[in-house]
Amino acid sequence: MGNVPFHFSYHPSYNLRLGDHVFPSVKFERIREELEKRGLLSEANLLKPVQATREQVMLVHSPDWVAALMDGTIRYDQVMRLEIPYSRPMVEGFLYHTGGSIEAARAALRDGAAFNIGGGFHHAFGGHGEGFCAIHDVAVAVRVLQEEKAIKTAMVIDTDVHQGNGTAGIFAGDHSVFTLSIHQRDNYPYEKQTSDLDIELDDGIGDLEYLSALQAGLEEAFSRMQPALVAYVAGSDPYEQDKLGGLQLTMGGMMERDLLVMRAARSRGIPIFVTLAGGYAVKLEDTVALHTNTALALAATMTA
Repeated sequence: MGNVPFHFSYHPSYNLRLGDHVFPSVKFERIREELEKRGLLSEANLLKPVQATREQVMLVHSPDWVAALMDGTIRYDQVMRLEIPYSRPMVEGFLYHTGGSIEAARAALRDGAAFNIGGGFHHAFGGHGEGFCAIHDVAVAVRVLQEEKAIKTAMVIDTDVHQGNGTAGIFAGDHSVFTLSIHQRDNYPYEKQTSDLDIELDDGIGDLEYLSALQAGLEEAFSRMQPALVAYVAGSDPYEQDKLGGLQLTMGGMMERDLLVMRAARSRGIPIFVTLAGGYAVKLEDTVALHTNTALALAATMTA
Protein backbone atom coordinates (compact mmCIF):
# COMPACT_ATOMS: atom_id res chain seq x y z
CA MET A 1 0.00 0.00 0.00
CA GLY A 2 3.03 2.26 0.01
CA ASN A 3 4.01 4.61 2.79
CA VAL A 4 1.40 4.78 5.55
CA PRO A 5 1.65 8.23 7.18
CA PHE A 6 1.19 7.09 10.77
CA HIS A 7 2.58 4.58 13.26
CA PHE A 8 1.15 1.44 14.84
CA SER A 9 1.78 0.35 18.45
CA TYR A 10 2.07 -3.36 19.12
CA HIS A 11 3.69 -5.83 21.52
CA PRO A 12 3.42 -9.65 21.48
CA SER A 13 2.16 -9.51 25.09
CA TYR A 14 -1.09 -7.97 23.82
CA ASN A 15 -2.27 -11.58 23.67
CA LEU A 16 -3.49 -11.87 27.28
CA ARG A 17 -3.28 -15.70 27.25
CA LEU A 18 -6.85 -16.11 28.50
CA GLY A 19 -7.29 -19.65 27.23
CA ASP A 20 -10.77 -20.70 26.07
CA HIS A 21 -12.57 -17.39 26.65
CA VAL A 22 -15.20 -15.39 24.76
CA PHE A 23 -12.68 -12.50 24.51
CA PRO A 24 -10.34 -13.67 21.72
CA SER A 25 -7.18 -11.81 22.68
CA VAL A 26 -5.29 -13.81 20.05
CA LYS A 27 -6.98 -11.38 17.63
CA PHE A 28 -4.26 -8.80 18.24
CA GLU A 29 -1.59 -11.13 16.80
CA ARG A 30 -3.80 -11.94 13.83
CA ILE A 31 -4.53 -8.27 13.13
CA ARG A 32 -0.83 -7.48 13.16
CA GLU A 33 -0.21 -10.31 10.69
CA GLU A 34 -2.99 -9.08 8.42
CA LEU A 35 -1.71 -5.49 8.50
CA GLU A 36 1.74 -6.71 7.47
CA LYS A 37 0.22 -8.84 4.71
CA ARG A 38 -1.71 -5.80 3.42
CA GLY A 39 1.43 -3.65 3.39
CA LEU A 40 0.19 -1.23 6.03
CA LEU A 41 2.61 -2.29 8.77
CA SER A 42 6.38 -2.69 8.64
CA GLU A 43 9.34 -2.18 10.96
CA ALA A 44 9.50 1.39 9.68
CA ASN A 45 6.16 2.42 11.17
CA LEU A 46 5.98 0.06 14.16
CA LEU A 47 6.16 1.43 17.69
CA LYS A 48 7.27 -1.11 20.29
CA PRO A 49 5.80 0.06 23.59
CA VAL A 50 7.17 -0.58 27.04
CA GLN A 51 4.89 -1.41 29.94
CA ALA A 52 3.10 1.54 31.50
CA THR A 53 4.65 2.34 34.87
CA ARG A 54 2.91 2.13 38.23
CA GLU A 55 3.08 5.94 38.44
CA GLN A 56 1.39 6.33 35.05
CA VAL A 57 -1.37 3.85 35.90
CA MET A 58 -1.97 5.65 39.20
CA LEU A 59 -2.81 8.85 37.32
CA VAL A 60 -6.17 7.10 36.76
CA HIS A 61 -6.43 4.11 39.09
CA SER A 62 -6.59 3.91 42.88
CA PRO A 63 -3.59 2.64 44.88
CA ASP A 64 -5.66 -0.34 46.08
CA TRP A 65 -6.60 -1.44 42.57
CA VAL A 66 -3.08 -0.93 41.24
CA ALA A 67 -1.71 -3.01 44.13
CA ALA A 68 -4.34 -5.70 43.53
CA LEU A 69 -3.15 -6.05 39.93
CA MET A 70 0.56 -5.39 40.16
CA ASP A 71 1.30 -6.92 43.56
CA GLY A 72 -1.09 -9.85 43.29
CA THR A 73 -3.33 -8.89 46.23
CA ILE A 74 -6.47 -9.19 44.12
CA ARG A 75 -9.53 -10.74 45.77
CA TYR A 76 -11.83 -13.41 44.38
CA ASP A 77 -14.77 -10.97 44.05
CA GLN A 78 -12.56 -8.57 42.09
CA VAL A 79 -11.59 -11.34 39.66
CA MET A 80 -15.27 -12.28 39.26
CA ARG A 81 -16.13 -8.69 38.39
CA LEU A 82 -13.23 -8.54 35.93
CA GLU A 83 -14.54 -11.72 34.22
CA ILE A 84 -11.13 -12.89 33.05
CA PRO A 85 -8.67 -15.15 34.91
CA TYR A 86 -5.99 -13.37 36.90
CA SER A 87 -2.36 -14.11 36.01
CA ARG A 88 0.94 -12.28 35.82
CA PRO A 89 1.00 -12.47 31.98
CA MET A 90 -2.52 -10.95 31.93
CA VAL A 91 -1.41 -7.99 34.06
CA GLU A 92 1.74 -7.48 32.01
CA GLY A 93 -0.37 -7.64 28.85
CA PHE A 94 -2.60 -4.82 30.08
CA LEU A 95 0.47 -2.77 31.01
CA TYR A 96 1.80 -3.23 27.45
CA HIS A 97 -1.60 -2.30 25.94
CA THR A 98 -1.52 0.85 28.09
CA GLY A 99 2.04 1.65 27.06
CA GLY A 100 0.89 1.19 23.48
CA SER A 101 -1.91 3.72 23.90
CA ILE A 102 0.49 6.21 25.49
CA GLU A 103 2.88 5.82 22.55
CA ALA A 104 0.04 6.07 20.03
CA ALA A 105 -1.26 9.25 21.66
CA ARG A 106 2.20 10.83 21.54
CA ALA A 107 2.67 9.73 17.92
CA ALA A 108 -0.71 11.17 16.95
CA LEU A 109 0.37 14.58 18.23
CA ARG A 110 3.48 14.35 16.03
CA ASP A 111 1.96 12.86 12.89
CA GLY A 112 -1.75 13.65 13.05
CA ALA A 113 -2.80 10.04 13.66
CA ALA A 114 -1.69 6.75 15.19
CA PHE A 115 -3.13 3.28 15.73
CA ASN A 116 -2.75 0.98 18.71
CA ILE A 117 -3.31 -2.64 17.62
CA GLY A 118 -4.98 -3.19 20.97
CA GLY A 119 -6.27 -1.16 23.90
CA GLY A 120 -9.66 0.46 24.33
CA PHE A 121 -10.41 -1.16 27.71
CA HIS A 122 -13.27 1.18 28.45
CA HIS A 123 -15.04 -0.75 31.24
CA ALA A 124 -12.19 -0.27 33.73
CA PHE A 125 -13.02 2.20 36.51
CA GLY A 126 -10.61 4.05 38.74
CA GLY A 127 -11.06 1.62 41.60
CA HIS A 128 -11.88 -1.68 39.91
CA GLY A 129 -11.90 -3.59 36.65
CA GLU A 130 -14.90 -5.16 34.95
CA GLY A 131 -16.06 -6.51 31.61
CA PHE A 132 -12.63 -7.92 30.54
CA CYS A 133 -10.99 -4.53 31.28
CA ALA A 134 -8.35 -4.26 34.04
CA ILE A 135 -6.63 -0.96 33.18
CA HIS A 136 -8.21 1.95 31.31
CA ASP A 137 -5.40 2.47 28.80
CA VAL A 138 -7.09 5.38 27.01
CA ALA A 139 -7.65 7.33 30.23
CA VAL A 140 -4.06 6.69 31.30
CA ALA A 141 -2.78 7.93 27.93
CA VAL A 142 -4.85 11.11 28.20
CA ARG A 143 -3.68 11.74 31.76
CA VAL A 144 -0.03 11.10 30.86
CA LEU A 145 -0.19 13.64 28.01
CA GLN A 146 -1.93 16.15 30.26
CA GLU A 147 0.71 15.58 32.94
CA GLU A 148 3.43 16.14 30.32
CA LYS A 149 1.61 19.33 29.29
CA ALA A 150 1.43 18.01 25.72
CA ILE A 151 -2.35 18.57 25.71
CA LYS A 152 -4.93 20.36 27.82
CA THR A 153 -8.09 18.77 26.40
CA ALA A 154 -9.14 15.49 24.82
CA MET A 155 -12.27 13.85 23.45
CA VAL A 156 -13.00 10.13 23.72
CA ILE A 157 -15.29 8.88 20.93
CA ASP A 158 -16.47 5.36 21.72
CA THR A 159 -18.35 3.30 19.12
CA ASP A 160 -18.12 -0.06 20.86
CA VAL A 161 -21.56 -1.70 21.10
CA HIS A 162 -21.27 -1.50 24.90
CA GLN A 163 -21.31 1.84 26.73
CA GLY A 164 -17.92 3.16 27.80
CA ASN A 165 -19.01 3.19 31.43
CA GLY A 166 -15.50 3.27 32.88
CA THR A 167 -14.61 6.22 30.65
CA ALA A 168 -17.70 8.12 31.79
CA GLY A 169 -16.98 7.32 35.43
CA ILE A 170 -13.32 8.30 35.33
CA PHE A 171 -13.89 11.62 33.55
CA ALA A 172 -17.18 12.57 35.26
CA GLY A 173 -17.15 16.28 36.10
CA ASP A 174 -13.84 16.84 34.27
CA HIS A 175 -14.34 19.60 31.71
CA SER A 176 -10.95 18.91 30.12
CA VAL A 177 -12.15 15.58 28.65
CA PHE A 178 -15.34 15.19 26.59
CA THR A 179 -16.81 11.67 26.47
CA LEU A 180 -19.10 10.45 23.67
CA SER A 181 -20.49 6.91 23.65
CA ILE A 182 -22.79 5.50 20.96
CA HIS A 183 -24.01 2.08 22.06
CA GLN A 184 -26.84 -0.42 22.26
CA ARG A 185 -29.17 0.59 25.11
CA ASP A 186 -30.23 -2.87 26.24
CA ASN A 187 -26.83 -4.49 26.53
CA TYR A 188 -23.94 -4.68 28.98
CA PRO A 189 -23.28 -2.75 31.20
CA TYR A 190 -26.80 -2.87 32.57
CA GLU A 191 -26.09 -0.01 34.97
CA LYS A 192 -24.99 2.80 32.66
CA GLN A 193 -22.88 5.82 33.64
CA THR A 194 -23.46 9.32 32.25
CA SER A 195 -21.11 10.39 29.45
CA ASP A 196 -21.01 13.98 28.23
CA LEU A 197 -22.98 12.64 25.27
CA ASP A 198 -24.67 9.23 25.23
CA ILE A 199 -26.37 8.00 22.05
CA GLU A 200 -28.45 4.97 23.06
CA LEU A 201 -29.60 2.73 20.23
CA ASP A 202 -32.46 0.25 20.01
CA ASP A 203 -31.76 -3.42 19.32
CA GLY A 204 -31.33 -4.38 15.69
CA ILE A 205 -30.45 -0.96 14.26
CA GLY A 206 -28.64 -1.16 10.92
CA ASP A 207 -26.23 0.93 8.88
CA LEU A 208 -28.35 3.92 7.83
CA GLU A 209 -29.92 4.67 11.20
CA TYR A 210 -26.64 4.11 13.01
CA LEU A 211 -24.58 6.34 10.73
CA SER A 212 -27.20 9.10 10.88
CA ALA A 213 -27.18 9.02 14.70
CA LEU A 214 -23.38 8.99 14.79
CA GLN A 215 -23.09 11.92 12.36
CA ALA A 216 -25.46 14.01 14.48
CA GLY A 217 -23.58 13.04 17.63
CA LEU A 218 -20.21 13.99 16.18
CA GLU A 219 -21.52 17.39 15.11
CA GLU A 220 -22.90 18.02 18.60
CA ALA A 221 -19.72 16.85 20.33
CA PHE A 222 -17.43 19.05 18.25
CA SER A 223 -19.78 22.01 18.71
CA ARG A 224 -19.26 21.60 22.45
CA MET A 225 -15.49 21.04 22.44
CA GLN A 226 -12.57 21.51 20.06
CA PRO A 227 -10.12 19.14 21.78
CA ALA A 228 -6.36 18.96 21.35
CA LEU A 229 -6.60 15.18 20.78
CA VAL A 230 -9.25 12.59 19.88
CA ALA A 231 -9.10 9.06 21.29
CA TYR A 232 -11.21 6.76 19.10
CA VAL A 233 -12.37 3.54 20.80
CA ALA A 234 -13.32 1.50 17.71
CA GLY A 235 -14.96 -1.68 19.00
CA SER A 236 -15.94 -4.05 16.19
CA ASP A 237 -18.93 -5.48 18.07
CA PRO A 238 -21.76 -3.43 16.46
CA TYR A 239 -21.23 -5.89 13.58
CA GLU A 240 -24.31 -7.95 12.68
CA GLN A 241 -22.64 -11.29 13.45
CA ASP A 242 -21.13 -10.40 16.83
CA LYS A 243 -21.83 -12.82 19.70
CA LEU A 244 -22.06 -10.08 22.36
CA GLY A 245 -23.80 -7.41 20.27
CA GLY A 246 -27.36 -6.81 19.15
CA LEU A 247 -26.96 -4.28 16.34
CA GLN A 248 -27.01 -5.08 12.63
CA LEU A 249 -24.15 -3.15 11.01
CA THR A 250 -22.66 -4.71 7.91
CA MET A 251 -18.94 -4.90 7.19
CA GLY A 252 -19.35 -1.89 4.88
CA GLY A 253 -21.36 0.05 7.44
CA MET A 254 -18.66 -0.52 10.03
CA MET A 255 -16.03 0.98 7.73
CA GLU A 256 -18.30 3.97 7.05
CA ARG A 257 -18.57 4.41 10.82
CA ASP A 258 -14.77 4.57 11.11
CA LEU A 259 -14.49 7.01 8.22
CA LEU A 260 -17.11 9.31 9.77
CA VAL A 261 -15.18 9.56 13.04
CA MET A 262 -11.77 9.92 11.41
CA ARG A 263 -12.87 12.52 8.87
CA ALA A 264 -14.61 14.51 11.61
CA ALA A 265 -11.28 14.81 13.45
CA ARG A 266 -9.15 15.23 10.32
CA SER A 267 -11.35 17.99 8.82
CA ARG A 268 -10.93 19.97 12.04
CA GLY A 269 -7.17 19.45 12.18
CA ILE A 270 -7.39 17.40 15.39
CA PRO A 271 -4.91 14.54 15.93
CA ILE A 272 -6.54 11.14 16.48
CA PHE A 273 -5.35 7.85 17.93
CA VAL A 274 -7.25 4.60 17.58
CA THR A 275 -7.73 1.70 19.99
CA LEU A 276 -9.60 -1.50 19.19
CA ALA A 277 -11.77 -2.43 22.22
CA GLY A 278 -14.27 -5.30 21.82
CA GLY A 279 -14.97 -7.69 18.97
CA TYR A 280 -16.53 -11.13 19.29
CA ALA A 281 -17.74 -12.12 15.83
CA VAL A 282 -18.90 -15.69 15.31
CA LYS A 283 -15.90 -16.09 12.98
CA LEU A 284 -12.57 -14.80 14.34
CA GLU A 285 -11.53 -13.89 10.79
CA ASP A 286 -14.45 -11.42 10.65
CA THR A 287 -13.23 -9.70 13.82
CA VAL A 288 -9.72 -9.50 12.34
CA ALA A 289 -11.11 -8.12 9.06
CA LEU A 290 -13.20 -5.47 10.85
CA HIS A 291 -10.24 -4.21 12.89
CA THR A 292 -8.01 -4.29 9.80
CA ASN A 293 -10.62 -2.23 7.95
CA THR A 294 -10.40 0.38 10.72
CA ALA A 295 -6.69 0.73 9.91
CA LEU A 296 -7.50 0.93 6.19
CA ALA A 297 -10.01 3.68 6.95
CA LEU A 298 -7.38 5.64 8.85
CA ALA A 299 -4.91 5.23 5.96
CA ALA A 300 -7.55 6.45 3.50
CA THR A 301 -8.39 9.43 5.71
CA MET A 302 -4.78 10.47 6.20
CA THR A 303 -3.86 10.21 2.52
CA ALA A 304 -7.00 11.84 1.10
